[in-house]
Amino acid sequence: MKKLLTILFIGFFIFSCEFDEGFEEMNVNPAKANQIEVGNKLAWTMLQTSGGRFENWRNSLILNSVLIQHHATTPSYWVGDKYYPIAGYANPYYTSLWDRNYPTAVKGIEDIIQQLKDEGNSGSEMGIARIFRVFVYSRITDTHGDIPYSEAGKGYINGTLKPKYDAQEDIYMDMLKELEEAAAQLGSSSTFGASDPIFGGDTTKWKAWANSLMLRHAMRLTKVDAATAQAWAVKAIGAGTMTSNDHIAAVKHTDGPEGINKNGHGEVFDADRQARASATMMAHLSGDPRKSVLFQRRSDGSQAVADLVGMPNGRTSSGYTDLNGVAVPGIADTGIYAEPADALRRKDVPMVFQTYAEVEFLKAEAVIRGWIAGDAKTHYDAGVTAAMKMLKQIYPGTTAITQADIDAYLAGPGAYDASKGWEMCMNEYWKATYLNHHEAWFNWRRTGYPTLTPTKHPSGVTNGKIMRRMFYPNSEASTNADNYAAAVARQGADDVMTRVWWDK
Repeated sequence: MKKLLTILFIGFFIFSCEFDEGFEEMNVNPAKANQIEVGNKLAWTMLQTSGGRFENWRNSLILNSVLIQHHATTPSYWVGDKYYPIAGYANPYYTSLWDRNYPTAVKGIEDIIQQLKDEGNSGSEMGIARIFRVFVYSRITDTHGDIPYSEAGKGYINGTLKPKYDAQEDIYMDMLKELEEAAAQLGSSSTFGASDPIFGGDTTKWKAWANSLMLRHAMRLTKVDAATAQAWAVKAIGAGTMTSNDHIAAVKHTDGPEGINKNGHGEVFDADRQARASATMMAHLSGDPRKSVLFQRRSDGSQAVADLVGMPNGRTSSGYTDLNGVAVPGIADTGIYAEPADALRRKDVPMVFQTYAEVEFLKAEAVIRGWIAGDAKTHYDAGVTAAMKMLKQIYPGTTAITQADIDAYLAGPGAYDASKGWEMCMNEYWKATYLNHHEAWFNWRRTGYPTLTPTKHPSGVTNGKIMRRMFYPNSEASTNADNYAAAVARQGADDVMTRVWWDK
């Protein structure tokens, strides 16, 4: 990680957004490969993708964590489970992932790929860059739908300052192709080493992640194009996905000295202790040994199961009458409810992008759908086991869940029931993606699981329904007007209830 600190200071200079000003008059290309080694750029780009306090506060926590009912809160600025914007803050909440990623992660990964092309590198380094490029764009398109993709991040490369919005269907087909081709470029090793804060340049792990991402994105298509979903899911599984928790894709962090080194969620929890475990989350954790590992009581830090109570979603400090005319009482004392445990709120824990547990649940789904041979229960049990065991690995300050506790859960409240197998797999997927609230929301929109009861706050703008996408930034309507208008005409109104292509 020491190498990363040097990388960051260089990266801040190389990728400063100030270079966007007066581009037309510049005589030199600041993104030329001879300015900095590509590995240094990769580290900076990965850390930017993990994100800082700004986007993790506004998008991941204030919006996604409460709308997907991992968390609940009472303050009005935590808008995700009340479904209303706040004047002056609405768009930065809904667009913070876009606002942060396009000037940094997108610009960075496109520059890296161009540099590798210029250097004639078509091996492992290019494969890793292409795989990570897919991940960067996948979160943006799954959040907003149609987005700048094929022409994005090319301002320094070819002068494209107003990129077109690609249709999400086209983006997905290209991302799947990119993953297949990129995995094929991976050799037995890479030169990235410490410049890669995810896998340390280990190409075996990168190949497993490429195929696991392929499986994730294939399954995203099940509602809109089941045949294509099946073809790519079978291909991904056959090519070799993650096989253990050693393959978890997560950016490693340290507690400083610069903000970019720190886990963005940890930075938020330092500034804002409003998040509470939702009543929905606590109901799903009944009899689950993760309950006392993930949470503690706000008032005194107790992690005794009997002390851990979840807060209902949609509440405020004072009462109101909801859209159905029902009186909803206020919550004056939030200290009685559970909050994320101290060990999870640290700034030196990894930021997780995809886990082996998720892969096992998706494989179970593939068996249930009849796409691959095997036993769904075996994959389900493996997913639950991995999800419980990974907590000590990701969050070292937690108490390890024993195999005996796991076995008891799988024989008791978590025992697989084939009659509702898919629902059980997706409910466990939702639990396994706690603190990866982006993915929890994306998969809920695809599957409808877990079953969530929307709140009915009278100031909501969704008529009491959970949001299906996020707005585009207001600035796009003026700075990239034609392309923005084309996207809205194709996809539908720039509204939180307009469904993206795969969610139709």
